[in-house]
Amino acid sequence: MEQYEVVILGAGAAGLMCAATAARRGRTVLVLERANKIGKKILMSGGGRCNFTNYSVEPENYISANKHFCISALNRYTQWDFIALVQKYNIVTEERRHGQLFCVGSAKEILALLKSECDEVGVEIRESCEVGTIKCSASGSDDIDVSSEHPYTLSVNGFSDASQQTKITCNSLVVATGALSIPSLGGSGIGYEIASQFEIALTQRRAGLVPLMFSSATKMMCERLSGLALDVEVSCNEYSFRENILFTHRGMSGPVILQISNYWYPGDSISINLLPEIDAVDWLIKAKSDNGKSRLNTLLNKVLAKSLVLEIQKLWWPKLGYEPLAQWSDQQLKEIGCQLNNWQLKPSASEGYRTAEVTLGGVDTGAISSKTMEAKQQKGLYFIGEVLDVSGHLGGFNFQWAWSSGYAAGSFA
Repeated sequence: MEQYEVVILGAGAAGLMCAATAARRGRTVLVLERANKIGKKILMSGGGRCNFTNYSVEPENYISANKHFCISALNRYTQWDFIALVQKYNIVTEERRHGQLFCVGSAKEILALLKSECDEVGVEIRESCEVGTIKCSASGSDDIDVSSEHPYTLSVNGFSDASQQTKITCNSLVVATGALSIPSLGGSGIGYEIASQFEIALTQRRAGLVPLMFSSATKMMCERLSGLALDVEVSCNEYSFRENILFTHRGMSGPVILQISNYWYPGDSISINLLPEIDAVDWLIKAKSDNGKSRLNTLLNKVLAKSLVLEIQKLWWPKLGYEPLAQWSDQQLKEIGCQLNNWQLKPSASEGYRTAEVTLGGVDTGAISSKTMEAKQQKGLYFIGEVLDVSGHLGGFNFQWAWSSGYAAGSFA
């Protein structure tokens, strides 16, 4: 029987931050990781450069059934706190669009930072550990005889011997297991199972920050345009984002599609503004007046990729491709202009959890203290990071939630 004051399930961003914070308070801390390496999602994030936070972090950057839940933790441990920690380790960083902060070198530097913080205060980390059962003497759900100081008992495979099961007790149990997104990096629903075991409510879950797929002719068009990226504005359900879109052999991806996917539901259409800085109707009418001998595709080739112009010509003006603008009626140009600023497309599905960067929904925040991350009806049980019903926009916000929620729980666990 091994005894620790704090056991954390998951050695990702939130779990490691929580571990270092709790151990700095003098707590004995054990982190159990299912995968054979810690921080896998950190290492692959941001193209291997880790978009670790953002200069501008606001509650509006997060999606949750309770929009106010994230405020307390984000205020207690801010982006400036983590930036100071990064500077302490002399990690060279760069700012990209929209205040996003990345490592110039490698995401390995952020993981090394977290590991160093944990090592400095004696955190024990075990990899390739599978939790079998979790019981709590204080919950009334079993009759295990453990001391009141260590009410949680875990059965763990692979802790000391892969062929044997080890019993571990602790006073505080922190669930930092992540969620369903990218199962190849260790994503799973075990955190939801633990919540359900202790009768903690869950909200509906779905893939977020995920590419969108199309069927039939639109899919074939996307295949032909695969690899093309351009700056557009995409809208859905009264939300809009402006960033790059990327055509793929399955449909559409890129930052702007990942962002809007959080607000898209099956059956919804999305609107793509191919010329976000141009009122296309006025522009086309003026072009007809100024240079009526020019063709529409020649005009559009100046502002859009030729391959894309060819595709939308097939869709919108197949019979007028060789006609000069002077031969177009104003009404015809208005229709094309409206489509350029408001291209309506209906995705068939998202790519799902396989490629989703986050899981929307999760452990109901109504059952969790926003100050401590402790379950309100289950003393000593904490939930942090992605397992909670808090998901950030693309741009470093999910990592900041990991740092902030991990710090909050580590300050009390």
